[in-house]
Amino acid sequence: MTDALKRLSEEGVAIWLDDLSRKRITSGNLAELIDQQHVVGVTTNPSIFQKAISSGDGYERQLTELAARKVTVEEAVRMITTADVRDAADILRPVFDATQGQDGRVSIEVDPRLANNTTATVAEAKQLAWLVDRPNTLIKIPATPAGLPAITEVIGKGISVNVTLIFSLARYREVMDAYLAGLEKAKAAGLDLSKIHSVASFFVSRVDTEIDKRLDALGTPEAKAARGKAGLANARLAYQAYEEVFSSDRWAALDKAQANKQRPLWASTGVKDKAYKDTLYVDELVAPNTVNTMPEATLEATEDHGQITGDTITGTYEQSRAELDAVEKLGISYDDVVQLLEDEGVEKFATSWNDLLKSTEAELQRLAPSEG
Repeated sequence: MTDALKRLSEEGVAIWLDDLSRKRITSGNLAELIDQQHVVGVTTNPSIFQKAISSGDGYERQLTELAARKVTVEEAVRMITTADVRDAADILRPVFDATQGQDGRVSIEVDPRLANNTTATVAEAKQLAWLVDRPNTLIKIPATPAGLPAITEVIGKGISVNVTLIFSLARYREVMDAYLAGLEKAKAAGLDLSKIHSVASFFVSRVDTEIDKRLDALGTPEAKAARGKAGLANARLAYQAYEEVFSSDRWAALDKAQANKQRPLWASTGVKDKAYKDTLYVDELVAPNTVNTMPEATLEATEDHGQITGDTITGTYEQSRAELDAVEKLGISYDDVVQLLEDEGVEKFATSWNDLLKSTEAELQRLAPSEG
């Protein structure tokens, strides 16, 4: 074992676990990860809940009670997922208190089928914040065109947000702009800005997966040489954008009012291609004031053989720009790739949500009390 996770934390990277299940909560596993593996937050998404609930482990009692009450499947899913998030938030509460609210956070996503509806997303975010009723919750809102004004609105109401499904640098700048606009609204409403937090989830491995597929189709030596570079380059240039925005005059006015910076969060950090080191998106994305949310396999790999050598982002911007330009020169459109990934991301989460509804409905029917 290395002390790579400790070193990562010391470099200013908050380690969050990209997974949650009731079994993880009740077995003491989550508490153990916090205690021994430097985990200071948890992220969830519809796919994670679908996997957890369809495994059935630990959910039968609550499902039986919900079936007896004849609740709708939509309500059942929300009761189950918010219960898990509430319990995880309670386990992480000491971390939240110790970090003045920066970490110790648990994220829960608005219904992904609302990704293109601003008004419904805002209503759902408010409902989720009320349902979970824990100060250390982050409500996840996708960075779609309809999601951006929703982010401003929700932040403006003092609700902390995890902006998800960010793939493009242009969209990331729009996300930061939406966050600042939300803080300005909150300030105008007289809210305490020090209590409002946000992270921006910038996806990494999916960029490589899509671009590598297109490079492989080209099959030239230049295309081969460009493999596995775009995901890191994209994320590093996102950090450059973060540094610019959060050293601007606009930010300075909010900073004076005790506002918190919106931290970049590296998402989709599990390596999909066996040709790459399994800790690639951890080792190579180290910089202060960032979050890395890892699936458990990546967390364990980092603990076992991660190589944390200090800041691996600052000073790479010129090289990163050159690496993205090289892909573009080969005829692969960056704009096309990131738009496709955003559309696919929304679609995948909606599919997982529908699968979750279906599997929950089947369980409710199975456990329904016989009439009479």
